[in-house]
Amino acid sequence: MNEIELVVGDELYTAQLLVDEAPESVSAVCELLPLHSKLMHVRWSGIATWINIDEIDLPELPRENHTAYPSCGDLLLYPGFRNEQEILWACGPTCFKSPAGELAGNHFATVNTGRENLNKLEQKTLTDGAQDIVIRMA
Repeated sequence: MNEIELVVGDELYTAQLLVDEAPESVSAVCELLPLHSKLMHVRWSGIATWINIDEIDLPELPRENHTAYPSCGDLLLYPGFRNEQEILWACGPTCFKSPAGELAGNHFATVNTGRENLNKLEQKTLTDGAQDIVIRMA
């Protein structure tokens, strides 16, 4: 239970779960796996992508290991404090925002395999639209 895989098209990424830093968020994400969804370009946040998980019934989560400025490869769980629930995937310089203003998400995992392709992934969601994604335990 230390890594997850993110599959977008024929690209495979792995991410280290931050069990010590964000235990409740990691647990909540692991409960919803495998997740089959759409990966979309962010509208407000910079060089990043996101997955809408508003239809999933998440448990009440505290702010843990939270940030509005994730680093490239960071995965944030936003449980909907002020906006819809989502998973944000930073692919470059990012400031997590919405029409409601700046948001802070719980940093629950960091991509460690495939990082060199994240800029291309973000560009693909910008130019080609939403991409199919599967997130599963590694």
